[in-house]
Amino acid sequence: MTTPIPRTIEEYLEQLRAALRRADPALIQDALYDAEEHLRGEIHENPGKSEAEVLAKVASSYGAPDEVAEIYVDKEAQVEQALRPAPRVPRRTALGRFFAVGSDPRAYAALFYMLLSLGTGIVYFTLTVVGVSLSLGLAILVFGILIAIVFLGTVRVLALVEGRIVEVMLGERMPRRPIYAQSGQPLRARIREMFTDPRTWSTLLYFVLMLPLGITYFTLAVTGTAVSLACILAPLAHIGWMLGVVRIDWATDIHFNDGLLLPPVIADPLVFLFGIGCLFGLLHLARGIGRFQGGLAKALLVKSAG
Repeated sequence: MTTPIPRTIEEYLEQLRAALRRADPALIQDALYDAEEHLRGEIHENPGKSEAEVLAKVASSYGAPDEVAEIYVDKEAQVEQALRPAPRVPRRTALGRFFAVGSDPRAYAALFYMLLSLGTGIVYFTLTVVGVSLSLGLAILVFGILIAIVFLGTVRVLALVEGRIVEVMLGERMPRRPIYAQSGQPLRARIREMFTDPRTWSTLLYFVLMLPLGITYFTLAVTGTAVSLACILAPLAHIGWMLGVVRIDWATDIHFNDGLLLPPVIADPLVFLFGIGCLFGLLHLARGIGRFQGGLAKALLVKSAG
């Protein structure tokens, strides 16, 4: 069955959405934004033609909705193929698979995201609490409604920024364009759509969750790194102290049964190996948290639009 030629921008976007129904939600958002921006520009450049005439012309130049959808899917596959890291040599042993995480750049990026998440979590949580409080507290006044509109607009911008951070550091495909605004609608309808869009409220939920998650991620990253480095460096410092290369002033003041409270030399390799294991275990944990956080961001910032 041949799809009828769309006569309005809304029909074109709906056909494009239907053609991309199996694609990634982030890709759908980008495609809808690009298509609407192009269609609005074509209509603006042809003021003497009706919307249906312009769309008929666009269908032959820009492409019909199903053609545009196919192009986006093909380009997305090419980009994913180009950005996909080189395949690593599969490890046959459990020990090899455990240490193979050291060559995974996503693990280090996720660890850095865990450190960054405390700052972003504080910003998101503070903005959400202050914005919701002011919007509800001043809702009976005219400028209270304006504050709510500006607040929700800021939330959408920050959601796009967070999506870019998640995509770059965690590798989860996120929108690269804002939510298409259907600029042809009256201003009142667009404002109502912003308040009724499920993404608005799921984004607020995501921002609130980012504070406890950010505190947890930051604590795990800092504690894990500190314990790992301490266990790796402590045996070296101990050996250096015994050889007289390293001076540990506090060690000369701590005695137990006339002996120093320092581990015997035989324990140094075990402590060192424990530190190495903690470091690689932290990378595994960071990679797992990165996958969880990427899925959470996709669910609350993108998929809720469905």
